[in-house]
Amino acid sequence: MQNFIFVGFKGELTDANAENLRNNILSDLKLKSESIENINIFDCYLIDGNLNEEELNFIGKNVFTDKITQIFAINELLLTNFSYLIWVSFKPGVTDNVGKTAKEAIRDAINKDVDVYTSKQYLFNVNLSKEDAVKISKYLSNELIRDAKIFENGKIDLREIKAPKVILKNKIKVDEINLNVCDEELMNISKERVLALNLEEMNAIRAYFKKQNRNPTDVEIECLAQTWSEHCKHKIFNAEIYYNEDGKEEKIESLFKKFVFKVTEEIKRTNTRRNEDLISVFSDNAGIVKFNENFNISIKVETHNAPSALDPYGGALTGILGVNRDIMGVGLGAKPIANTDVFCFANPFYDKNLPVKILHPKRIFEGVVKGIEDGGNKSGIPTVNGAIVFDDRFLGKPLVFCGTIGIMPAKIKFKGKEKETHIKEIHNDDYAVMVGGRVGKDGIHGATFSSEELHEGSPATAVQIGDPITQKKMLDFLIDARAHLLYGAITDNGAGGLSSSIGELAEISNGCEIELAQVPLKYAGLQPWEILVSESQERMSVVLSKENLQKFLDMAEKYDVEATVVGKFTNTGKFVAFYEGKVVADMDIKFLHKGVPKMKLKAEWNEINYPNEEPNEKYEKYTEKEINVENLKENLKKILSRLNIASKESIIRKYDHEVQGGSIIKPLMGKNRDGLSDGAVIKPLLESKEGVVIACGICPKFSDIDTYRMATNAVDEAIRNIICCGGNFEDISLVDNFCWPSPLHDKFKAAQLVRACKGLYDACLSYETPLISGKDSMSIDYTGKDEKGNVVKISGVPTLLITAISKIVDVSKSMTAEFKNAGDLIYVVGLTKDELGAGEFYGKHGFIGKNVPKINFEISRKIYEKISKAIAQNLIESCHDCSDGGLAVALAESAFSGDVGIEVNLANVVVVGLLSNEKILFSESASRFIVSIKEENRKKFENLMNESKGINFANIGFVRKDKKFIVKGNIVKENIVKGNVVKGNEGKEEKEIINANIEELRNAWKKPLKG
Repeated sequence: MQNFIFVGFKGELTDANAENLRNNILSDLKLKSESIENINIFDCYLIDGNLNEEELNFIGKNVFTDKITQIFAINELLLTNFSYLIWVSFKPGVTDNVGKTAKEAIRDAINKDVDVYTSKQYLFNVNLSKEDAVKISKYLSNELIRDAKIFENGKIDLREIKAPKVILKNKIKVDEINLNVCDEELMNISKERVLALNLEEMNAIRAYFKKQNRNPTDVEIECLAQTWSEHCKHKIFNAEIYYNEDGKEEKIESLFKKFVFKVTEEIKRTNTRRNEDLISVFSDNAGIVKFNENFNISIKVETHNAPSALDPYGGALTGILGVNRDIMGVGLGAKPIANTDVFCFANPFYDKNLPVKILHPKRIFEGVVKGIEDGGNKSGIPTVNGAIVFDDRFLGKPLVFCGTIGIMPAKIKFKGKEKETHIKEIHNDDYAVMVGGRVGKDGIHGATFSSEELHEGSPATAVQIGDPITQKKMLDFLIDARAHLLYGAITDNGAGGLSSSIGELAEISNGCEIELAQVPLKYAGLQPWEILVSESQERMSVVLSKENLQKFLDMAEKYDVEATVVGKFTNTGKFVAFYEGKVVADMDIKFLHKGVPKMKLKAEWNEINYPNEEPNEKYEKYTEKEINVENLKENLKKILSRLNIASKESIIRKYDHEVQGGSIIKPLMGKNRDGLSDGAVIKPLLESKEGVVIACGICPKFSDIDTYRMATNAVDEAIRNIICCGGNFEDISLVDNFCWPSPLHDKFKAAQLVRACKGLYDACLSYETPLISGKDSMSIDYTGKDEKGNVVKISGVPTLLITAISKIVDVSKSMTAEFKNAGDLIYVVGLTKDELGAGEFYGKHGFIGKNVPKINFEISRKIYEKISKAIAQNLIESCHDCSDGGLAVALAESAFSGDVGIEVNLANVVVVGLLSNEKILFSESASRFIVSIKEENRKKFENLMNESKGINFANIGFVRKDKKFIVKGNIVKENIVKGNVVKGNEGKEEKEIINANIEELRNAWKKPLKG
């Protein structure tokens, strides 16, 4: 029996959400304000179950309604005076978290089991046109996961509204797939089933089953597709690449082995201390490093780009919950203690026509932020660090990087037993147990879908919505089970579902058997292959001995967490799956995991041509220019208001960064808590002074000139940010995340990837900062059509995100970026060069240039070691790195974050060559810091810097008592030789070039994304 309970705000109260929605609709759909006077939003609970009127009233009053601010109605609308009512509900099978929670709440309140389906009603009571109502309905719903129905003029029959139940009437069957067909037909099979396998891979599968004298089942071929997907097997990073540069060809057997894994092995071999600190790298769900004698720290960063393009909220939510599970599934499981988030979007104010089925960047932006917010806040995990990059080339596919840091005891002792927590242990006949959520159609083909470019026909089943509440209960349960040493191994059900989780664990034992009919389902009717590869969320696979099975199941029941035996591990060398006792898959473990053919790629690097011939568009774009700005104050304000520099406070405020109580350096710091931090510092153990420093580096803009420099600058930025917060240089470990436009049929993009890997290797080896985990997404492309039917291809910018962690022995020595005391001296540490290529200043003026920042690793390392020591010795009051927008932006940020003024003289900045004021202010040379120190520490600080040969630094000014931002510049004379390092006033005369109030600079910085 169906009943409805409608809940809304009392009439005299203002609904802030409704008012905000009205403003957004008017702005985003460009409607006139008089077309929508106001909107009424009501929550709807459709209850499917046998409840009487008294029970419904009790639930409406005591479960669903805030008695002070809300009212409710049963089986009748709260408001019938409307011109249009838009009713938005989930499609059948889409996760309804509120409905699930409402079901539990009703059970707790009246001890009855019913099903609850939630939806929302949006009522408009003015003369809105039907055309606009349709536009608004599309705006309010994503057609992949929600249905929107429009009702007019107060007319609605509730009997027409049905619960969005999944009803699958198809017969359960296992199909044989005939692969004895021509190559063209083979590729049709791959395309139609969304296998994302190429011809060579399909041929390898055909050859394997030909030896078995049979055709593969649909279960087997789907399992192979997930396991062999680019997402899971990283085929491009393990490809054989023939790289050509300057006419010389180099054969690279594997980018991963030659550059990523190798650099960590080199560091371990030559640095005994780092070797001891690296507990587990590139062998589990996350990297593990030593924190102290009793605890280890784990870290993982994932991407969830393709799902976020289809459904931004669901994609981001499942992204952050998924990487939480990676941490829960490393070793014997770590407790998540912090999240990070880094996004790359197109301009949220994009005002051109969009390709077909591409969501507006603002909608993606807002949906992704909301997904990360709900994933972290509702799981009780603080979001402590991140970044946002804007570039219209991310219009086709946004980049959504989700990271998690966890803590785990190095060893667990229980009743005389002791285990090291980074080691998984599986024995023959151990049980495979699935824990957490149930399996549905959501997430099917997620691994294969994310391995190819986005297109108009991308599968709707790849979209998932996570459930942080269910996952939180599962986490609490598993931490308790771990403390009792109940299980021997654990991993998450992510890409590829059970095929991946149990399939990968089976490599340890050398075999497994799965009974698919025992897997708990959200609804009946799933085919066996769907059960195996579904990526439905909030699931872990756990390995249990016979001795501990019942104890584990009893503890799961206590926590109200579902746990089900779905199979066992063997030593047969076989991956076997059954359905109701019948074999539906039987493959060699070796073929499943090692049988994928090695990909072969060609790569050819050509440096960007700067022709001396007649200027053309390309020449103009990449030519270096001398830009003289008449009003540098106004120019600085415009640079501060560029989206890649502007304040992200409105986004950061949505995240809880205080939960768990360990935050020391927060995302926003400064006198008014509105200044951006360079990184984060948290205390994983509240009773200890020891802390973890977390930061990141990302600069895809430099890929426009050279991806080698892009990679080295990303590493350098991440390390600078760690140092700025007080992290110990010698304890830094890194995580690499590559996102690349497909290099499969593009020699230049493949060469860009090789160049980036070379840069990553060189930087990490020079700084002795090991890579401990990573991920790649090799298809950040979109192919579709514009509104006229023309083919559109959008490729994202080659991007490398570096996430860095380090240790700080005493969190009281943490450092922040804001200037603190009037009279403090301001220093620039590091060399400023003519390096504005692809930077913010050139970008503002419409071109790229060619002088990308180049790093002297030897000198930079010396700088980092000395700044790290200076902070530890309490010689520094503030420390901020120079990156986007250069010295000018760094000075402004430190000034308005501290709510103080400054006075500096560019004549004192250490530069290379004859540089204009503009170039000194806006150069983005790497490895530079703005630090402030007390006058009394001047000598000690300078002596420390002078201990290492080659460190350039200079006192350029001081912190003022008032809020004036004053910059004096140079009138450069002819007698300075270009190419020499220039220090001091030789050959220069001074003039005041910027005189501003920090309030006007702060306002310019805050305005664009104020929210």
